[in-house]
Amino acid sequence: MVQLAIFTVALAAASVNAAPLWKRIQQTISDSTTKWEAACTAAGGGQQCNPVAVASFGTLLAAPGACAQQDAADNMIDLAKTLNNDPNMIKFAQIFAQQPRNSPTSQSVPYCQSAPRNAELNGLYQCQWQGDDAKTFVGGIAVGGNGTIPFGMSSPLSPAGSCPANPSGPITNGAQLTDLTQSPGVGSTSSGSSSGNSTGSATPSASGSATAPSPTETSVDNDDGDCDDGTGETTTTISTTSSAAGATPTSSSGNSSLLLSNGQAAQKLNAQFASLTANSTCTEGTNACVNGDFAQCVSGTFVTSSCGSTLTCAALPLVNSAGTSITCTTTSDAQSRIAATGAQGGLTGSGSS
Repeated sequence: MVQLAIFTVALAAASVNAAPLWKRIQQTISDSTTKWEAACTAAGGGQQCNPVAVASFGTLLAAPGACAQQDAADNMIDLAKTLNNDPNMIKFAQIFAQQPRNSPTSQSVPYCQSAPRNAELNGLYQCQWQGDDAKTFVGGIAVGGNGTIPFGMSSPLSPAGSCPANPSGPITNGAQLTDLTQSPGVGSTSSGSSSGNSTGSATPSASGSATAPSPTETSVDNDDGDCDDGTGETTTTISTTSSAAGATPTSSSGNSSLLLSNGQAAQKLNAQFASLTANSTCTEGTNACVNGDFAQCVSGTFVTSSCGSTLTCAALPLVNSAGTSITCTTTSDAQSRIAATGAQGGLTGSGSS
């Protein structure tokens, strides 16, 4: 009995003195592209802006690859170059490329190890959170290991966690760089060479459009989170198709049919989203709305990011091409966009909001 008491005390002491558990550091990812999308709309981007913004902020979650954020920033600049090289769009794309990504373990997030398509992004890399371990990167990689030094550099950053837009060091957990600075920390935001040459200005690419995401399907377990044994469980397959910039408008005769189809597709998605919970299983990398939050599937489970106090997540119909986009918006805006397609029944097709 005495030995048991001693063991219990020792275990309690070890628990008190043990290192703290790793905690995920996240943000309201939809805030990262709000100013870019506003600049895009002001530049005349219309219905091209939102799908690119949504696809971009999704890359700040923990699951996407190390270069997904840079690729998204390239897509943002590609669209800017089709809109007279809009300087505000380019500036906010440069700042977006430096926004800290969600850290699943309170460790620093690895840097992309390849060059961007657009010269405007040369030398840019994401800042880290102040709460990140500056000496260890996700996966337990020590500074000096693969992905711990930004592309094109030969030594670790000093100060650690800094980026050109915030050279003094890491930024406050959950903050947005666009709220902290209006300068991307580089030179002019006007057009530059997409091949990476430092001399001369380049002619924008003729295509100049962002790559449209492929349709994805999410298999969702609508049970209470227990094992998928097929007993007493229902599985819903959610197909989400988002079109990015550069979509070719359809003829006016076929456009009304396209709009109605998109509106009904958005309603179907919103009805399916209403059944999702934090315990719903899903297919890796797909997006959805869960309890009003924007969600991305990571390791078979949805990881959610709040849309903020005044917005909610919803599927919206595209206008110039087939498909839908998933974004943070107001309920009234979502309802009006769906109604404008001719689809009846409100947000979900059932008359319910």
